[in-house]
Amino acid sequence: MKVVEAIPEFADAFGFDEFNQMQREALPAILETDHNVVASAPTASGKTALAELAICRTLRDEGTALFIAPLRALTTEKESEWERFEELGYSVYVVTGERDLNPRRAARADILVMTPEKTDSATRKHDSARYSFITDVDCVVIDEVHLLDSETRGGVLEVTVSRMRRICDPRIVALSATMPNIDDVAAWLDAPDETTFEFGDDYRPVDLHAGVKTYTHGENSFADKYRRLYRAFDLAEPHIRDDGQALVFVSSRQDAVRAAGKARDELAKRDVPIGARGDYDFHNEAKELGNDSLRKGVLDGVGFHHAGLSREDREAVEEWFKEGKIQLLFSTSTLAWGVNLPARCVVIRDTKHHDPLEGEVDISPLDILQMLGRAGRPGYDDVGYGWVVCDHADQNKYRRLLREGKEIESRLAEDLDSHLNAEIAMGTIRDLDDVLSWLETTFYYRRAQSNPSAYDFEDLRSRVRDVLDRLVSRGFVEMNDDLAIDATQLGRLTSKYYLRLGTATRFAEVANRDRITADDILEAVAGAADFRQVSARQSEVDAIDSVLTGVSTSLDGGPQKVLAILHAGMANSTPSELRSDAWVIRQNALRLLSALREFLDTFADARAANLARRVEARVDHGVSGEAAALTAVDGIGPRRARKLATGGLASPTDVVDAGVKELTRAGLSQGVAERVVKSAKDLPAPEIDWGAFPDSVARGESDMHEIWVTNTAGGGKVGIRVTVNGVEMSDKECYLTDEVAVPVGVFGATDDELEFAVEVTFPDLPLLPVRETRTVQVE
Repeated sequence: MKVVEAIPEFADAFGFDEFNQMQREALPAILETDHNVVASAPTASGKTALAELAICRTLRDEGTALFIAPLRALTTEKESEWERFEELGYSVYVVTGERDLNPRRAARADILVMTPEKTDSATRKHDSARYSFITDVDCVVIDEVHLLDSETRGGVLEVTVSRMRRICDPRIVALSATMPNIDDVAAWLDAPDETTFEFGDDYRPVDLHAGVKTYTHGENSFADKYRRLYRAFDLAEPHIRDDGQALVFVSSRQDAVRAAGKARDELAKRDVPIGARGDYDFHNEAKELGNDSLRKGVLDGVGFHHAGLSREDREAVEEWFKEGKIQLLFSTSTLAWGVNLPARCVVIRDTKHHDPLEGEVDISPLDILQMLGRAGRPGYDDVGYGWVVCDHADQNKYRRLLREGKEIESRLAEDLDSHLNAEIAMGTIRDLDDVLSWLETTFYYRRAQSNPSAYDFEDLRSRVRDVLDRLVSRGFVEMNDDLAIDATQLGRLTSKYYLRLGTATRFAEVANRDRITADDILEAVAGAADFRQVSARQSEVDAIDSVLTGVSTSLDGGPQKVLAILHAGMANSTPSELRSDAWVIRQNALRLLSALREFLDTFADARAANLARRVEARVDHGVSGEAAALTAVDGIGPRRARKLATGGLASPTDVVDAGVKELTRAGLSQGVAERVVKSAKDLPAPEIDWGAFPDSVARGESDMHEIWVTNTAGGGKVGIRVTVNGVEMSDKECYLTDEVAVPVGVFGATDDELEFAVEVTFPDLPLLPVRETRTVQVE
């Protein structure tokens, strides 16, 4: 069936002219019914076209489609691919955490592209003006719905889809690689038999021969990598000699680069005919690559691919691999979920990887199957060859996986308390009946019905009730005698920042301390439940100890490593031994610091919140305490902040006083200096006016006075605290625009001298507090 015959108005939106057999069989269900659709099919069989058909049907009905992509990198890829829809007059808009959201563009979009995590965030805030666009979605296309089985992300996808169905009840089109229990997913999504499709291996465009190869595990993990690499060379070499291509999956970006470098030397030793150095045009194209290592390797027919490459470099590698100019490609698992880039031979060199937050973990069975699914080039090969290289001890596990596949399980139970708390915080659950109704909308409930012994289905409702009771007893939820349920402030903040309950409890305890220091803040974050799986490798111990010299801490192991990374980040001097994990840990720590700041503002005071905000700025930008305030100024990055602070400019007020002329002398261009000064003027600059405040008071007498906090710069939220001889008299928060009066009582008490202190702090900004004192003699 030709595309133009099936859907003529959208023929130009497809990258081919004719549908294959699998697509033809599913097409009527997608285009001619309103039912939800679930389809599983082998990798590379053309599932993307089913997603595009569902989108076309939605656009034809003047609706809005949401495409949920499994990885953030794939959202950008879809944005590029679906320029075809833009050319037809439809708007495609990608919403990710890396981009600033434009609510108007999102609301006007015909096709939204998001990850499960961003969709979760949007649906949690669906009643806000910023995210209300999510309630207007008419069709949700879930790419790779078997992500439900992911230990880290499956629960997020599950609750998000269930929430979408309650919020706006869109049509669901769920696509997946082959899975044995597709009926469970179909039943969860209410897809009838006639729109549930299970396309078996006979729909693969190329037959797959998959197997397991073992190696002898040694005591040195570094040496083991090379043992597995040489095993991969042995498996790939015959296919490369026969003008085929090989794709080798490794566990990290660094490993992809190293393995590609080693491969060039090894293939040369083996005299394997590979490379295109005689291709003049290819030689010139390779010069345009931004990555030096990649530029050197591709001319020898060896490349690597990972998410850390620039988009231009990734696209070049993909194109050259498709053209056969690169014959051996090393990649991380990202490629398995993304571009359709098949090879005659696929080798999975690594079945484990190092996760900065979880330590050494197995690559998921889903990822293993996705990778192997890339074996076989349609139109070139009759058979694809896929191999898992593993230790002898694991061979039976992987042989069973290849033989039996992997049933999709629910991961909701592993974080049920956090997900239930989030639903209550949003107000979608208001009583006990709602809790049970919500449970029945989950894949967890459906899978428990299907496999009652494994999920203990008989006790499922009572277990959920126990989770609710724990939320109440721990202060996240309130439940009255009528069983009405509402979130507490603690529960709402926990949901807002996606915190684990243990982390939220820890933050609340810190907020209740009488005195909070910067070390308390760093220790609270480093010891959070989110970091409990972090491991400190033996090679990192000396670097950790060096960074934490002079730092008193009760943390050890992985949390101590996190603390070291935070301290090193503030000093902009992370040791090389810690750099591989530092970025991921620091990004998660920044989210937690932001959450802790709001906990302190809510449960402690503005002073503590301001301290957390300054610590956050230092961790984020790697600047000293003196330079932290400058990071609040638009146009002043870390380097400029350090340079200006060294030159004596340590606050936005200093920047304004210096003016454009002085800043240009410090090395800023005229335009940047003007922008910096303008931004600095937009920040609050309070001054304290003591007015007719007395110098003395008669013993036993009292009088009330007003102190004014004035502001001639930009407005902002402030906390104003008044103390006498260190004892707090008043503490309030307000939004400071021009001025605010602070009543202060002057009492002639038993002390001979009274020191009044007024302190203005900024809970949302990394500005140093403004503090002034006056001494009153008691006569």
